[in-house]
Amino acid sequence: MNAPHSTAMIPDPRAAPAPPAWHFKLFYDGQCPFCLREIAWLRRRDRDGRLAFEDIAAPGFDAVAYGATRDELLGVMHGVFPDGRVVRRLAAFRAAYREVGLGWLLAPTGWPLLRHVFDAAYTVFARHRARLGRLAGRECWQGACEASRGDAPDRSEASGPRG
Repeated sequence: MNAPHSTAMIPDPRAAPAPPAWHFKLFYDGQCPFCLREIAWLRRRDRDGRLAFEDIAAPGFDAVAYGATRDELLGVMHGVFPDGRVVRRLAAFRAAYREVGLGWLLAPTGWPLLRHVFDAAYTVFARHRARLGRLAGRECWQGACEASRGDAPDRSEASGPRG
């Protein structure tokens, strides 16, 4: 007797991996109340699942996989596109907001005449977020916000895939 034929497909190990379901991944510090509040806000608005979030404070997180150090990622907001392009600072927020349909809110932060002003303001905020959090009654847990104060070297705003 012949065995019945199966209709299940065996995946071809040489086939390219399926692209991720997300369109943009935002890295965040899961021990920072400011970060958690922003991520919760974005999650509520991400009805189509276009965003992914990765906690850089989670055990086992590997910053090197993204061509960065943990301190660089703690210093300023970072995000990555599925093709490996990394964006930093306000460019990461602009990309995330675009994915949830609110890109217009942050569009002025990227306009040529205003971009430098907003980038400078964000750098000051990132550097002093622990102090600002204390003033607002939002302490960073376990000193996480003190780990880096936004002093990471400013490479380019966007970079290609890392290997």
